[in-house]
Amino acid sequence: MERLRKGDQVVVTAGKDRGKQGEILNLGTEGKFLVQGINLVKKHTKPNPALGTAGGIVEKEMPIDGSNLALLNPETGKGDKVGFKILDDGRKVRVFKSNGEVVGA
Repeated sequence: MERLRKGDQVVVTAGKDRGKQGEILNLGTEGKFLVQGINLVKKHTKPNPALGTAGGIVEKEMPIDGSNLALLNPETGKGDKVGFKILDDGRKVRVFKSNGEVVGA
């Protein structure tokens, strides 16, 4: 079970976008995540008339390492560490370390 999942609201804890918040769009390889509006780069593209694409400078998101992200705790509005807990009915759930609340509940 992963600590961060697609659709989670996260806070960047380190790097040029420190303090910004965004939603995880998808999971990359080796612990990297694509986060909406975070780690934007400018990509220079050539026009391709065969495909109908125009050339120019395009801004796109690049993957950011999971160690630079923290799950956003909606109660505190800050990034929080995530732990795991097994409930009485046998389900394994993610919980916030600061207050023990179940993530997404």
